[in-house]
Amino acid sequence: MDPGDPTAGDTTAGDPAAGDPAGDPAGGQDPLLFLQALQPLWSTRELRQQLREEAWRGFAALDNPLAGLLDMLEGSRGWQGKDPSLEAWVTCELQRWLQAQPRPGQAQCSLGLKELQARAVRVLAESPPSLAGPLVSIFQLQDADRSPLLAYVRQLHQEGKFKEAVMLSTKLKLQPELDVEKMGTPLLLQDKVNLVERYVDGFPDLQRRLLVLMDSWCQPDFDIRVVARQHLKVTSLKLEKLSPKVLSRQVLHLLERFGLDPALCPNVVAQQRLAALRYLCYKRFVERSMSQENWADHVQDLVGQNEWLQEQLLKLLTSHSDTATAAQCALDLSLPEARLPATVAAELSRLRLQERMAEAPFEDRRDDYYQLPVARENVHFLASWEDLARHEEELLQPGLVGVDLEWRPSFGTGGRPQVSLMQVAVEGHVFLLDLLVLSQTSQAFSQLVLRLLSDPSITKLGYGMAGDLRSLGASCPALAHVEKQLRGSLDLQQVHRQMRVVDMPAPSVDGTKGPRGLSLLVQQVLGKPLDKRQQLSNWDRRPLSEAQLVYAATDAYCLLEVYRVLCRDSTRFHLSEDLAKSLRPGRSQRPGAREQPSRQEASALPQQVPVAEGEDTTPEIQARAFRVVCDSMLQGLARSLRCLGVDVLVLGTGEDHRRAAEVARQEGRVILTSGLPYHKLRAQVRAGRCLSVDCSLKARQQAKAVLRHFNVRVTHADIFSRCQACNCDQYLKVSKDMMKQLMGLSGHQESPSNTGDEDAQSKDAQEPGSAPAEAPGGSTYDPPCRWLEASDLQASVPGTLGNGTRLQLAGVPVGVLRRPGLRHFYCCTGCGKVFWEGSHLGRVTANFHEVLEGPPAPASPASSPS
Repeated sequence: MDPGDPTAGDTTAGDPAAGDPAGDPAGGQDPLLFLQALQPLWSTRELRQQLREEAWRGFAALDNPLAGLLDMLEGSRGWQGKDPSLEAWVTCELQRWLQAQPRPGQAQCSLGLKELQARAVRVLAESPPSLAGPLVSIFQLQDADRSPLLAYVRQLHQEGKFKEAVMLSTKLKLQPELDVEKMGTPLLLQDKVNLVERYVDGFPDLQRRLLVLMDSWCQPDFDIRVVARQHLKVTSLKLEKLSPKVLSRQVLHLLERFGLDPALCPNVVAQQRLAALRYLCYKRFVERSMSQENWADHVQDLVGQNEWLQEQLLKLLTSHSDTATAAQCALDLSLPEARLPATVAAELSRLRLQERMAEAPFEDRRDDYYQLPVARENVHFLASWEDLARHEEELLQPGLVGVDLEWRPSFGTGGRPQVSLMQVAVEGHVFLLDLLVLSQTSQAFSQLVLRLLSDPSITKLGYGMAGDLRSLGASCPALAHVEKQLRGSLDLQQVHRQMRVVDMPAPSVDGTKGPRGLSLLVQQVLGKPLDKRQQLSNWDRRPLSEAQLVYAATDAYCLLEVYRVLCRDSTRFHLSEDLAKSLRPGRSQRPGAREQPSRQEASALPQQVPVAEGEDTTPEIQARAFRVVCDSMLQGLARSLRCLGVDVLVLGTGEDHRRAAEVARQEGRVILTSGLPYHKLRAQVRAGRCLSVDCSLKARQQAKAVLRHFNVRVTHADIFSRCQACNCDQYLKVSKDMMKQLMGLSGHQESPSNTGDEDAQSKDAQEPGSAPAEAPGGSTYDPPCRWLEASDLQASVPGTLGNGTRLQLAGVPVGVLRRPGLRHFYCCTGCGKVFWEGSHLGRVTANFHEVLEGPPAPASPASSPS
């Protein structure tokens, strides 16, 4: 019987009176006898399915299954041990049975439920934690009297079963009536923050109290071992996971997770600010890559009136700088003189007697850095819609643009930064868009930016564009999903990772010496690095300084010059051939090319297999229904897929890769590509519709990987159902006599080298695309198609089909016509290629046996031509 049918085998299960938990259990089957009857089956593991069926029949026979369960649990104590018991199994099985009832809530509506719940709580207090969930579900204990439940949770906690106590109280929603510090501390000491996070989820007051507790452990010189000594029953202590650094990360995660006020965690915030101070002092005094003005601006915001941070800053100043510099910084930051070291205080007094010491300027090293090749008057700061409208045509002109963003650094203390400035560089001009004003006051600004980023005729160049666009979306709600709408972009960071430059450092974002990131790329390609001294300046300040304006313009414009050099001399940087092709100029829409369909039109285009994230959830698709478009670097893969019946289009040599995206959208195809084109093509089609192919694999291996990725079902009948040369799937069957006649008409003469069967077979084995033959297992090549007749041929042109396709008769060895057993030929109506039975079908079947489904089709006698 099917255990999913609780009424199977029981004609009384439909009686409404049989489901009343308040009824008298003595009126039906005795629960203890029922339990005793199951014992033999429980002892035999091979009969578990029969055990389940008997149990479900028994549940239906009980007048009151809930009361019967309590009778079983109260009458036997075997379930209280650690080993699996029949009583515990019956409890879990009853939960499943109740959930399968047509009206699962009917039994819980009885007036007698409260009495059953009281009994269940007493059983729960003696049961192992594994039974807590089923008992709560069966008896709806979350709605029961909370006093005995709270007592049970406290008992678990007192016994050192901290995890079980927290999980049960979470299931019963008892958290508001329990002490969050008492419940959570043992789990925090065991590094089980995720359980505590679930425990306080949905209770803002508990969330605040938890954060205050964890923040108190981040105080300077706090010793977590003091807390551990107060909880002797806590085993498996993981105190090494409770360092201030780790705790700070956990607290910041919870702050963001629950959206609470950072003021709840002053110690964690102070630790974050101290880390930022260390970083700023390194940039100012070791790297000397920040001006005094920018440095003081950030430090003042970080330190404020926090006395502890002021003390830490003074220690950093004395360790990184001389007395005079420390005194100047103390003066600029208005640090309390009472806390200064004596030597620094004396120097500060001397400074106050004089006019304020002017900062020693940085050494003028402009010749050491890349310089903006644009006149200053061509750097435009746009802070209103009128400014944007005046330059809209230049901003949206098809071609190349460099795109960059700037924001005030938060040094990890303020969540995701708010973008302050957007730079757009075109030939000869740079536009600086003031996002502090435009993103808040002008809806037209968002529309213009969206048009810029989504227009495939405008090639956007960037460096680390994905992170920039996420920050842009977070700063401007109207652009929240702009990353998904990006079209026609090239991230030079991806190119940088694949470059190799002789006698130059490799690209690295995490290095601590020398130029990094975009500055390193500019140095490797253009000869000099970027001057990054304004990178960490206050980009929220208005007006921006002249140095900030020039820096922002340079950061965007250098992308155009780097791109042009890479296009002209890609071999110098050892870029792959495919990557070099993707860098070719002229990436804007070609004249006469089809327009990109609108979002509404795209949604109406033919759709193909939707690719899910996990392989197990990808729906199966038949090989002949699978349609792809490949770039020109994947010719071998295309032939292998066509050999298995897949519809494959291939871009022509030198054809723009955007053509693949156009075809994919219009014809519902999946894009197969390799190298850099993948990153730009992926953004132009729906998720899962573009796959990067490993070019280090052979074509056969690539084909298998593609078929598995998209869950394509290939059968023996799919092999050679499509022409490998032209992708056509329409054939005509040609009789041997007709082929002899055609070859005679075409002037073919029998040559001495091709007169024997042995020679013909040797030639056949060397012809990879024209030899479908009998495969292992007795299958044969016999695609459904009609016979070629004289009426299908043009009378005026020998060997030419009515559609103008000329048969490729020169590729047919004359000796093949005399081979014993050869029954017929096939010709492709698309390109005229001629096929005959040989050894190729067997080789393909053997090469792809892992992906072929089902047994080979049995060989059948060939039909006679009509």
